[in-house]
Amino acid sequence: MKKIGFFLSFLLGALSLCAQVTFTVTSVPSNTPQDDDIYIAGNFNGWDSGDVSYILTNNGNGTHSITFTPAAGELLFKFTRGSWETVEGSENGGFVPDRQYIYNGGAMSEDFTIAGWEDLDGTGDNSTAADNVYLLSDDFYMPQLNRNRRIWIYLPPDYNATTKNYPVLYMHDAQNIFDASTSFSGEWEVDETLNALHANGDYGCIVIGIENGGAARLDEYSPWFNTQYQAGGEGDEYVEFIVNDLKPYVDANYRTFSGRDYTGIMGSSMGGLISHYAGIGYQDVFGKVGAFSCSFWFANESYTQVGDVGDESDMRIYYLVGEQEGESMVEDTEGMYGLMLANGFSENELVKDIDSDGQHSEWYWRREFAGAYQWLFANTDFTSAKNTYLPKIRLYPNPTSGQIFVENFDKIREGKVQIYALDGKLVHAQNLAQRIDINRLNRGVYLVKISSDGRTVFADKVAVE
Repeated sequence: MKKIGFFLSFLLGALSLCAQVTFTVTSVPSNTPQDDDIYIAGNFNGWDSGDVSYILTNNGNGTHSITFTPAAGELLFKFTRGSWETVEGSENGGFVPDRQYIYNGGAMSEDFTIAGWEDLDGTGDNSTAADNVYLLSDDFYMPQLNRNRRIWIYLPPDYNATTKNYPVLYMHDAQNIFDASTSFSGEWEVDETLNALHANGDYGCIVIGIENGGAARLDEYSPWFNTQYQAGGEGDEYVEFIVNDLKPYVDANYRTFSGRDYTGIMGSSMGGLISHYAGIGYQDVFGKVGAFSCSFWFANESYTQVGDVGDESDMRIYYLVGEQEGESMVEDTEGMYGLMLANGFSENELVKDIDSDGQHSEWYWRREFAGAYQWLFANTDFTSAKNTYLPKIRLYPNPTSGQIFVENFDKIREGKVQIYALDGKLVHAQNLAQRIDINRLNRGVYLVKISSDGRTVFADKVAVE
């Protein structure tokens, strides 16, 4: 029996060794710093860009390799130099989509080359983003989807010189809205446009840019599953992330008018679809919607949603579509516009802008952005708006070992605390206090949410040592 047991153990061990994949980077850009390690980050390690368990071995001959054992299925990943700021890019340092690899569960190997790095273009910084565009977070956690996402923020030119509060516009596909170097199809020039408008008297607006999830883009940008494309179905979770996690964080840390009359959401194509869904479904949160070249064709349920929900609050929704995008795109937009009117929305709440030269392209959306933005926020009263800026909440120390202190806890009305593991499991809940004991928590990273009057007002990650 002992011999049989030993043989089985040996066999299982041998099989586990066979169930590995080896990735080899055969060449890296010439401007790669010699002392920098090469990492791999993907859906197999929580998209951790600096995971020391996923450093490639420098083979000493110009190649780097790693052997690991992921679960069988589609692997999505990118190479980095230890952070998302140093992620791989195109030859000129531009954005590249996630790599994809189908792993069948056995011993497999594949070679790759890295064309460039986003932070290096060989000559210096090639970013076209304005100086008042900042990286809000390199890895903002999305608990509803158990993913991390890079988030950008545009602050009006006078933000640091005044005590004003500002409206906020949430936008998708952030790779394309501020910076040509990160864009995969041209940029909207939202920052340059808003800076020019501000110089001519515009009040100003904060813009939050949420990068798309690459291969997960179609899934996140539709709450309904499309059987033809085998995609969609995660839009509910994506919008809940914006409403319950990202927006509370922005309102708690920046001077915003957080009310619905001062909060907009905008996107194009699939980004237009999810913006429209969010605007109709969360009329208590969003009062303005920019629906550019909406992919209504992807989900007929978007029409059903309008019939089911109707007009609950005064809205401003700007529909944009070009005749060069295809006959069905124009017909779909006109159909949605008519359906909106039939379900209680007034003509004063809607704009239908159809351009004969309009194409499904960033240049078109860039050209039309200023007009749409100005209409969405026209006649908005900023002078008598209630100052909804929350006191700055800070958790410290972070990392921590046994307890967390909450700065300004006493200024949060009827505060509640919920702590989640990164798999979404609730591990601790209590009334908000200055000190939160977390002795029972294991080592790891947790999401801390603080709510007031039933609405999340703060969310951030805490590392427990």
